[in-house]
Amino acid sequence: MFFDHYNHVHRHSGIGLHTPASVHYGTHTEIREQRQTTLNAAFELNPIRFRRIAPQAPTIPEVVWINPPIKEVLANI
Repeated sequence: MFFDHYNHVHRHSGIGLHTPASVHYGTHTEIREQRQTTLNAAFELNPIRFRRIAPQAPTIPEVVWINPPIKEVLANI
């Protein structure tokens, strides 16, 4: 039950507020596009709410580590 919630329900800040399952199965790109569309509509309705700066949906980093490897080890790869 914990792992199901962790992988399919809980949104992680380190991966752009997506679930691990959405990133793994590749649905994160569609979800980000939908989020950006919603943010754009909200900005058009009330730009002052966002300090007149258009909001951007979070992006997913190229590489994510739970425990990043030591730099010396990466240099040898």
